[in-house]
Amino acid sequence: MHETAANSVQFIDLNLTSIAFMFIVGFIGGLVSGFIGSGGAFVLTPGMMSLGVPAAVAVASNMCHKFPKALVGAIKRYKYGQVDIKLGLVMAASAGVGVQVGIKIQEWILKTWGQAGSNLYVSLSFVAVLVVVGGYVFYDACRISKQRGSEEATGLARKLQKINLPPMLTFKTANIRISLWFTLPIGFATGMLAATIAVGGFIGVPGMIYVLGASSLVASATELVIAFVMGFAGTVKWAMNGMVDIRLTLIILAGSLLGVQLGAIGTTYVKDYMIKIVMGTIMLIVAVSRALAVPRYLTDLELMRVGPTTLNILDKASFIFMCLALAIGAVIILGAMWRAKAAEAKQAATVAGPEESYGRV
Repeated sequence: MHETAANSVQFIDLNLTSIAFMFIVGFIGGLVSGFIGSGGAFVLTPGMMSLGVPAAVAVASNMCHKFPKALVGAIKRYKYGQVDIKLGLVMAASAGVGVQVGIKIQEWILKTWGQAGSNLYVSLSFVAVLVVVGGYVFYDACRISKQRGSEEATGLARKLQKINLPPMLTFKTANIRISLWFTLPIGFATGMLAATIAVGGFIGVPGMIYVLGASSLVASATELVIAFVMGFAGTVKWAMNGMVDIRLTLIILAGSLLGVQLGAIGTTYVKDYMIKIVMGTIMLIVAVSRALAVPRYLTDLELMRVGPTTLNILDKASFIFMCLALAIGAVIILGAMWRAKAAEAKQAATVAGPEESYGRV
């Protein structure tokens, strides 16, 4: 990155309140990450930006914290037999190329339009991706829930799996066989989006589910492998540009490492469609939060005229919706875990009852 662009980026001052907020954001981001495999960055990046962190620094610091957290989550879910390492590594190869392209785009925007342009770009990207992907994922989850059916591969995935376009790859854990050429665009888009807004799981997880035909459990777990590789590669690149705020990285990482293990455990207690419900719900709420922040950036770029009072109201509303997304995500995940565990305990007690009675005869 050009020196003038790098020097224009400022790290924010931290106080006890902002540190506590970022720790909580990190914890819930980790909880969501372990549960749906998206990396949780769609919570973390807007969370940092709501405190005034420049978009480029938020993205860079997010990627820095991502790879150790993703590694912990991947190991945890690998023990549950949910990770397809081969699929993750194949996707990560093309994602690495996408990361480098995404960083170049961010560098160009920062150089051309400064922090306000970068903030606007990240926010608009968030809104567009969150509304489209989040809306479809939520719709699909509700459909499966109402039908009370099990997850099945989409028609698109079944058609693509029948196309014999060498080299053909078999992924045992995901239970799919598909051409390498169909994995490449998904991996590339995942990496480019990750470097652009620090959220690659928005493309990676739905792509593996709806295009390749993997289940929600396997896709969300395998995404953690991709996030680890992307996070490491992206961190090195961003750090060389002086964009990583190590203070923010360590704070959110501390919270994330706690949350990601709890979220990973939660996947063993819930049905597949619950992962989609959580993902879709949080995506749509965060989209509202980022949309409310857009007028601020447009005003900074002198593309819109909005009064200071209105901007302050919009900023507060954006922050409130961000907190709402965090709270709802945590409640849905922890609530689903509690209900599933309670049902499991009740079933165990029912089975143990007759056995105890038989033993007393």
